[in-house]
Parts: sequence; C-alpha cells; structure tokens
Amino acid sequence: MITPLKAWNELDYKGTENLIEHILSGGVHGLFILGTTGEGTNLSYELRHEFIQLACRQINGRVPVLVGITDTSLTESIKLSEHAAACGADAVVAAPPYYFTANQNELLSYYESLADKISLPLFLYNMPSHTKVSFEPETVKTLSEHSNITGFKDSSGDIIYFQKVTTLLKDAGDFSIFVGPEEILMHALLSRGHGGVNGGANLFPELYVAMYNAVMGKDFERMQILQKLILEISSNLYTIGDSPVKYLQGLKCALSVTGLCSDELTAPFEAFKGAEKEKVEKLLQNINIGEVLS
Repeated sequence: MITPLKAWNELDYKGTENLIEHILSGGVHGLFILGTTGEGTNLSYELRHEFIQLACRQINGRVPVLVGITDTSLTESIKLSEHAAACGADAVVAAPPYYFTANQNELLSYYESLADKISLPLFLYNMPSHTKVSFEPETVKTLSEHSNITGFKDSSGDIIYFQKVTTLLKDAGDFSIFVGPEEILMHALLSRGHGGVNGGANLFPELYVAMYNAVMGKDFERMQILQKLILEISSNLYTIGDSPVKYLQGLKCALSVTGLCSDELTAPFEAFKGAEKEKVEKLLQNINIGEVLS
C-alpha cells in the first residue's frame, strides 16, 4: 500500500481511509504498509507511528496487516514492531539494513536477533536494488527454521532466484513465500509461491486477486488475458518520466486522478504535473478493467 500524503511530512487521512476501503473492496487477502511502495524508510518515525495506528484502526481486523519496519538501526526496527503490535498489526516485514552492506553470516545474526526481540511474526524482505544485498537461498532456508520468522517477500524481480528459493523451501511447512513485482506474479505462483504483494493492487486490486484465483484454478487461458493487462499497465504507467521513482510517481498520480487520495511523495521526490499527468489520465481512460474481469 502507498502512504497517502498531503505534504512530505503530513498524512492524507481521508485519502488513507478511501484507499484502504478501495483495496479491501477488491478482495485482497491482506495489506502491507510502510514497504517500498509505502515510502516507509523516507517517513519520519512520528509519521510511521501515526500511519500504523491509522491503518490498523481503519482495517479493524478485516484482513491481516503487515507493517514494514526496515531501518538502519536495529533498535528503531524493534520500536516500530512493538508499536505495530500495540496497534493490532499481525506481522512485521524487514529488509536488510541499508547503507553498510552485510554479508550472509551478518544477515543471519541480524535477523535472528531481531526475531528474538520482537513479539510479532517476522517476514524477511529481499530488496537488493535498494539494500545492495540479497538473501542467498540457503540463508532464507536457515532463517525459516526460526520459530518467529514466518515468511519471505522477494522483490528482486529474478524469477530464477525465486524458483531456487521455493524449491529449497518446498518442505518448509507454514513458511510463506511472496513475490513483489506484479509482472512476474503469475510465474511466481506457478513456481510454488504463495502470493503477491503488488503495488498495482493499490489501483486495481481486483485484477491481481483475479490472477491469483486463475492460477489457483489452473485457468491458463484466463491467466494469459490477465497477464497481458498487467504488463500493459506496468509498461505504460510505470515508465513515464526519468526519475528513479517513476513507478511510484505514476502509481500515485493514477490514484490521484481517480480521486482516491493525494499524489504527494516524500522529499526529495515530486508528483507528476502537466504533460506527465496528462499521459496518466489518457492511459487510465484506455484501460478497461471491467471488460477483462467480466
């Protein structure tokens, strides 16, 4: 889930309520807040605490809530986790500490220590493009044996890597393995993945739920129809402009155009204006989700 903002350090309360109801109405099975798409690491601790409380109160137990606690400080991650627990969240998600790069033994030590010190179940989060380190499949397997580490989200975009992880953990019981990039949701589910945590579901939640259901039902013809639309959205909406965060700019702009919430981003990034916003408006006019899902 994105974090709706009125300004770089002010939450959009009404937009948050609108967006949560929109996402839940699409039939999703859970919500992940303060992740990469949620700009979690760019928000002040005060805003993160405020958003956790707001989201948990609005969701009110209707679906599980996963909270991002990624930070360069182990202490701050623990504090975020305990606040999430107090607000009623169901689990927390942590990518490796960024800036200084950890090796695999250091990752093992870090996550075992974090899992020992928090009360909520912990999901590992593989985001090598932002953290400069990737979990080796064997590291994921070792950590999956910890009683308080319950799952893994892979946002590497590497389906071969994803398949190596799912193969290695095929007998890992209740350990959940999710994929981030929606472009490979279908392939990940067909590779024994358990689900997707997809940014596009902010905008069209029912589309990604439909893909999940199609794979579970082995409806290969429907999978191909849905995959074509998912790739159309991705290749057009997420490629406007030249900013490294153009995916997020496009997504937030689309949510603003549809009237769900503000399109403000955290500093130093700016919302689309002028020609870029017009491209998003035109794209949304040409996407007929209802026709595909009917």
